[in-house]
Amino acid sequence: MSVNRSANRSASTFVDVPRGLAGVVVADTEIGDVRGIEGFYHYRQYSAVELAQTRGFEDVWHLLVHGTLPDPARSAAFAAETAALRRLPDEVTAALPAIAAAGRGSGPLAGMRTALSLLGAAKGFRPVYDIDAERRRADTVVAAAAVPTMLAALHRLGRGLEPVEPREELSYAANYLYMLTGSEPDERRARAIEQYLISTIDHGFNASTFTARVIASTGADVGACLVGAVGALSGPLHGGAPSRALDTLDAIGTPDRIDPWIRERVLAGDRIMGFGHPVYRTEDPRSRMLRGIAQQFGGPLVELAVEVERQVEAILAELKPGRELHTNVEFYAGVVMELCGLPREMFTPTFAAARAVGWSANILEQAQDSKIIRPAARYVGPQPPAAVPVLV
Repeated sequence: MSVNRSANRSASTFVDVPRGLAGVVVADTEIGDVRGIEGFYHYRQYSAVELAQTRGFEDVWHLLVHGTLPDPARSAAFAAETAALRRLPDEVTAALPAIAAAGRGSGPLAGMRTALSLLGAAKGFRPVYDIDAERRRADTVVAAAAVPTMLAALHRLGRGLEPVEPREELSYAANYLYMLTGSEPDERRARAIEQYLISTIDHGFNASTFTARVIASTGADVGACLVGAVGALSGPLHGGAPSRALDTLDAIGTPDRIDPWIRERVLAGDRIMGFGHPVYRTEDPRSRMLRGIAQQFGGPLVELAVEVERQVEAILAELKPGRELHTNVEFYAGVVMELCGLPREMFTPTFAAARAVGWSANILEQAQDSKIIRPAARYVGPQPPAAVPVLV
């Protein structure tokens, strides 16, 4: 009599979980949390929104990878330390034109995966399993500091322009805008982008963060962990939607077209880009903060965005009662980045420039646990063992 070993193993050792691991706790973390019902999230013990409103990017970076907010002296020292790491190794710089040319049409985020791998090799990143906590931390800082330089250079090379060398005296956000455009940004735009970057550094065990942690659990080096996270972020259901949300505003065009345009898509069951979140059941606090930043700029685009938000929520309440959908971070992120002069192809890469720091913190935390993340799958295919057909 044949034995269904797969079924027996399933009955004895498998644990059924929701699709997508929704709501499943897979680890403990000290980095932060997302409270979806409350509409609140935090980095360590501090409100992420309050940090974005009151601190600079480098201070929050220090908080995530070192565990504390720095005092003024340490803040200046850490900013100087990270700024000195912005320049890429010669081996990486030399390869960027070929990477940009090969990836023409796929954008800087795809090229960044290759550039990060080269950076890890050039800097001698070793498996996190084989190095101590200080070396791990140093590797993450090296990698995260280099990310904006890679992205800006790949963007400019893809447009036939020469890369712009980083400037150490500029803040993380201001230097990023400078490397993209070749012009030093005004303080208001630099601060708006900085607040956006801070607000998106980390956000629970999202797909890219979880990917980084899975790779870190194997003991792989920091570069490998970050490359995997970038791959996850590139998907349109994760980080690839800020420009798509802005495309929605372009398609609507004027306030009088909002109602018919939205109704048609809701009734057709289409997704309205920039609305809804898998965790939040109330207003996304990141969206609320970014809306306020956008309104400080003002103008027709902001007015249209605010009206679209109002009407979409009203139409959804009418047509889909009991199903609350609010704007997520992508909706007003696209508006803010557009107002600050970022090209749309750089919206998701800019998200990655922030998230690299959050990934780094999660890599460091996961590296402290020697247990590899190795879930199981239930086999549901044809019943084995079947006879292998004989070739005649």
